Amino acid sequence: MSYRVVLDWDAEDKAWNVSVPAIPGCFTFGATVEEAIENAREAILLNVEDMAERGEPIPAEDTRIETVTVEVPA
Repeated sequence: MSYRVVLDWDAEDKAWNVSVPAIPGCFTFGATVEEAIENAREAILLNVEDMAERGEPIPAEDTRIETVTVEVPA
């Protein structure tokens, strides 16, 4: 199963924050992109295992990610 993750740099904490849009409440972070992605894999697995144990449906990946460009007046 594959899930998209969103990485967002937090300059104050000097860490990459990661969210998993398809799994509400699934968040983690890492000091590097690689660490953040590895932590995301672990967080996803733990969330999915927990859902399965509780008999909850495992969410399907249904996230569409688009890049939007805007021009800001100078």
